[in-house]
Amino acid sequence: MKTRAAVLRSAQGPFQIEELALEEPRPNELVVRMVAVGMCHTDLLPRELPPEAFGGPNVYGHEGAGIVEAVGADVRSIAPGDAVVLSINSCGTCPTCAASRPPYCYGMPLYNMSGGRPDGTSAFTDAAGERVGSHFFGQSSFAEYSVVAERSVVRVDPGLDLAKLGPLGCGIQTGAGAILNSLEVEEGASVVVGGAGALGMSAIMATRLVGAGTVIAIDLHASRLELAQKYGATHTISGEPDVLAEQIREITGGGADYAFDTTGKAAVVRAMYEGLNVVGTLGMAGVSAGEMTFDYITMISGRTVRGILEGDSFPQEFIPHLAKLNDRGEFPFDDLITTFPIERINEAEAASASGEVIKPVLTFD
Repeated sequence: MKTRAAVLRSAQGPFQIEELALEEPRPNELVVRMVAVGMCHTDLLPRELPPEAFGGPNVYGHEGAGIVEAVGADVRSIAPGDAVVLSINSCGTCPTCAASRPPYCYGMPLYNMSGGRPDGTSAFTDAAGERVGSHFFGQSSFAEYSVVAERSVVRVDPGLDLAKLGPLGCGIQTGAGAILNSLEVEEGASVVVGGAGALGMSAIMATRLVGAGTVIAIDLHASRLELAQKYGATHTISGEPDVLAEQIREITGGGADYAFDTTGKAAVVRAMYEGLNVVGTLGMAGVSAGEMTFDYITMISGRTVRGILEGDSFPQEFIPHLAKLNDRGEFPFDDLITTFPIERINEAEAASASGEVIKPVLTFD
């Protein structure tokens, strides 16, 4: 079987649209025809790694939505013709998977970011017969057709618009899940969200769902801060990190109950932490490298710092829940989407990087 796919052949090079050969699905895999796939920061992590660390060529994409074309011999939960959203892969047997916490699977890097199946094989080969990496987050959905791990597949209502649902697999569920699942923000609580991109905006929308009180959005783009107010932010701030903590304390009257970072910028994270009240909680989902330090005394006073992956969600339950909320108009994440055909993937990347677009979604004819 042949498929069009966006292939990244070097860390700093462009995505290239190529025709690849696609293997038949193994017993625990499916073939999915993609309708739409979100692009987010995780797909671009190779840009931030040293060139020697790049393991390509690879097909990325980890927020797919599409239609099941074929299933492997052991697949029982999904059938051809099902409408699906694709999310994180996991082993299914480790302690965290057994506790329905697949984002924290002990084998998370192996099952999601190793450039192939856990056994090292790939489902893609190029025109020269050479290996191209597959199974990024169990799916490699920057392809018209892809072989997908069964545990990455979430069945959704076939009556919903799949073109809107692609981003649910990672960024949208992470932002919403941070508020609803990870931090368990309660009615009336004060919340600070660092970064008003797709991840942060989803979190802001979720604060409205729980009836949070003071909601502060931090971003450098005035247009995004204006949009954040539309979706639930009661206050917006922008400026150098050294003044953010004071602004947060002033707005909240002593410090925020919760803070959620999507920027991955250490100075912003530290300012948000310092803007918490003495028993406040900071959740971190922004991806970065290097060290992050917190003052020892302020931590033992009662504050909590925790990392967040995929919004602590169980995708097979949480994604359909968010899709229903969206269908009812209560969680309008699709307002953030700008669509690009897969052939314009490099334009989509540039628009996202510049801040022109909040959530690029790639579509397939």
